[in-house]
Amino acid sequence: MVFSASHSVFIICRDAAGIAGNIFAFGLFLSPIHTYRRIIRNRSTEEFSGLPYIYALLNCLICTWYGSPLVSSDNLLIMTVNSAGAVFQLVYIALFIIYAEKSKKVRMLGFLLADFGLFAIIVFGSLQMTDLVMRRLIVGLLSCVSLISMFASPMFIINLVIRTKSVEFMPFYLSLSTFLMSTSFFLYGIFNYDLFIYVPNGIGTILGIIQLALYFYYKDSSKEDSREPLMVPYP
Repeated sequence: MVFSASHSVFIICRDAAGIAGNIFAFGLFLSPIHTYRRIIRNRSTEEFSGLPYIYALLNCLICTWYGSPLVSSDNLLIMTVNSAGAVFQLVYIALFIIYAEKSKKVRMLGFLLADFGLFAIIVFGSLQMTDLVMRRLIVGLLSCVSLISMFASPMFIINLVIRTKSVEFMPFYLSLSTFLMSTSFFLYGIFNYDLFIYVPNGIGTILGIIQLALYFYYKDSSKEDSREPLMVPYP
């Protein structure tokens, strides 16, 4: 009886953390809107890079697959947030291709096809594994590695802030959304006993704290307008 009640509390806490993570994630999904308003207004991608959206799309696709019932039966909220993220990234990539010069269009289309090709290989390969535990392990490792590699961008940004003593390239709302989302999914992974979720998001939480600390330390000597689109990890 006590075990049943405790298990129910864990499920409620897990779902609450997952729902909160989905909500906070939309702050990240909407963060490039300022960049794309400028691109659409000027009808040019200028010096902006489309690669962050390519990386983010692949990460979202892999994590969506990990959260699907064919891989893990108890991670529906991981599938929902990353499938929504994949849709946003596809829209951003499509707009980038529309307004990019010809050489960039071709390169972005090539990267996009590579994303889908690699994702198809992952899906097809994992479906060949009849052992569901092994399938979850392999796809979980891939999603974990993908998420951790995405944190390379915040590390570069942190280094840039320290070097320039300016938070110009690290908007507050973006750092706050990253911290809140990572913390939510860190707790979700803890309550769900899923190390493939709580390990990378634990790293994201730590990086989020560092970014917020740096923001408040350097904010008085900085402007808050980010000139470049930032690559943001999704759970």
